[in-house]
Amino acid sequence: MTGNLAHLTLAFGLLGNVVSFMVFLAPIPTFYKVYKRKSTEGFQSAPYVVGLFSAMLWIYYAFLKTNVMLLITINSVGCVIETLYICFFLYYAPKKARMESLKLIVLLIVVGFGLIVILTQFLASGVTRGVIVGWICLVFSLCVFVAPLGVVRQVIQTKSVEYMPILLSVALTLSAIMWFFYGLLLGDFNIAIPNVLGFTFGILQMILYFMYKNKKPVIDEKIPTFDAKTSEMEQKIPEFKDQKIIDVVKLETLMQSERAKLHKNGYDVAHEDAKPQVPSNVPNHTIEVTA
Repeated sequence: MTGNLAHLTLAFGLLGNVVSFMVFLAPIPTFYKVYKRKSTEGFQSAPYVVGLFSAMLWIYYAFLKTNVMLLITINSVGCVIETLYICFFLYYAPKKARMESLKLIVLLIVVGFGLIVILTQFLASGVTRGVIVGWICLVFSLCVFVAPLGVVRQVIQTKSVEYMPILLSVALTLSAIMWFFYGLLLGDFNIAIPNVLGFTFGILQMILYFMYKNKKPVIDEKIPTFDAKTSEMEQKIPEFKDQKIIDVVKLETLMQSERAKLHKNGYDVAHEDAKPQVPSNVPNHTIEVTA
């Protein structure tokens, strides 16, 4: 019975490694876009810095335990991949984004992780150290799994799943299932408990995806589209043209009236450079007309 349990634990651990490796590779399309654009505009480094911090934290916890070698393997791979992502981001990031990323790295990786290691090494010992680090891992993992609530809220408000990648949600859900059973079979609740929340949120995201994938986004109903604005402008243009035509007609009528008056007084207005018609009984001298 014990042998079967060990084999089952190993199977879930290996599956957890495979699925988690796929999750680590999920951002590759994002960085391909960054490479093509030669810029990180619109993207943030925070997810990769947090991912690196989480992997380092779980490795430290695994070294304090004796039977969780599979945690070390996958999180070591995760550290390498997340470090590559961060270096790639820093290379293409604008100066402002690069400085913000460096501040986050110093705050979370250097200061945060450094303080955890130093304090637990000097203020705790033996089993107590492992318990403290285990609780830190548990709380941090819960915070990471709560992070997708922002995406869930956005999906509900906009009725759009544009920013919810379904494949990543499925991968995260499968990963949570594997690591939950791995932790449960080991009797390590620091591993099992956070993945209950991860599994729950993963299922919620998939339900929302299938609910709203064919829905029309709310933003389309509230914000006029470019075509709508163009159509509105086209409706106003004829009104302007009509008014202009009316003004031209009025001006033409006024000019005809003035021409009629001049003609009545004996002047030839057939041409723009018309000269007055001088009656025969009028002496030959220049007549100035002021109109």
